[in-house]
Amino acid sequence: MIEQEILTGAKMPFCPGCGHAPSVKGISKALVNAGFAPLEVVMVSDIGCAGLVDPLFNTHTVHGLHGRSPALGFGVAHGLADDNKKVIVIQGDGGATIGLQHVLESARRNVNMTLVVLNNLIYGMTGGQVSGLSTNEFKDDRQIDDKTPPFDVVKLAHDAGAVFSCRVTSHKNFESTLTEAFKVEGFSLVEISSLCQPYGASKMTELEAWTEEEEVLRNKRKPLPPPFKETSSLITDKDVLKAEFTSNIKDRFGIVMAGSAGGGVQAAGKLLANAGILAGLESTMKGEYPITIGTGFSVAEVILSRNPINYTGLEKPDIAIILTEDGLIKIKDKLEADSEILADSSLQIEGFNNVTYMDFTKIGRKKGAVLSALTYWMIKSGLMPKEALIKAASAHKYADILLGTINKTEEALQVNS
Repeated sequence: MIEQEILTGAKMPFCPGCGHAPSVKGISKALVNAGFAPLEVVMVSDIGCAGLVDPLFNTHTVHGLHGRSPALGFGVAHGLADDNKKVIVIQGDGGATIGLQHVLESARRNVNMTLVVLNNLIYGMTGGQVSGLSTNEFKDDRQIDDKTPPFDVVKLAHDAGAVFSCRVTSHKNFESTLTEAFKVEGFSLVEISSLCQPYGASKMTELEAWTEEEEVLRNKRKPLPPPFKETSSLITDKDVLKAEFTSNIKDRFGIVMAGSAGGGVQAAGKLLANAGILAGLESTMKGEYPITIGTGFSVAEVILSRNPINYTGLEKPDIAIILTEDGLIKIKDKLEADSEILADSSLQIEGFNNVTYMDFTKIGRKKGAVLSALTYWMIKSGLMPKEALIKAASAHKYADILLGTINKTEEALQVNS
């Protein structure tokens, strides 16, 4: 095995001089030294600068919420329960502070994984605010009048039961320390002191003055076996959709629906995906909307295919249904000049050659406009049977309203024709 198998070769996404880059290289070399192949590794990342590592590794990757990556890694490690696999969690000092309880629980339960904390002493993505791991020496140098002592995550992990925990400052020690940590049976934590050119330490001499390496702290413990038990399936009591109709889709067809929050986009996406199954197709539905949920854009991507769908990404949709300006702004980069677009009449979409407008919002109102546009597309294209959509809508708790929108759209088409 060679190191290049672990790294993808993608350009490092960090600022010039950032200490996270040598840390990533140290992790990759240590994995090679420890004897792990890329697909024997699950890399769980956090939010923040440390969370930019996902595209750098040829491993399995999971991207978590701020501070929650140790909890995700905990679940992955317990689910795998395989000593031949390695779960590595990477987070920054901000994430470690926010999710400190997850760190302590992982150490206490001695789950079989390694947590790498990339500590650059600040919140790098939000302007350089100090974190719970920022040392007083660092704060004094920045003339921050805060004498509250930092958390020592290394000692906390050790006291909670970690088998292996330490802090390293010099990049010369990254590889050897990480290699040892990766070979540990049980929970290990390595805190790596890291440069941050814009907001933190820009020289190693500064970093060494503000932080202090810590010898390896050890606990002699065996990892606890995961508490597996037989439980009832979460899906056995769910209705199974069976093919009742036929579709004219020949291979794979992707639809993206874009509107605003509260506009029924996600509900319409689920209805279309169910209609696809009822039409004998494989289908996937993926929703995207801001964390605020009630405001901004709402996008749903549906793939309908004759063959199994192994990749659910929709980089170039076969048709885009756009209902609002929020939705247009969100998906515009996915579209090309000749993309087929179905749009609400309230919009003016320039720069595209194949746009069809109709008063979908007038027909279906705010929450039914997307469903109206889907009905229009099905009838006009002939690729999907309208009956499958009706069947899917009939099982919904708001069936009467949904079916009413489908009927109104069909009536409007008859009038226009």
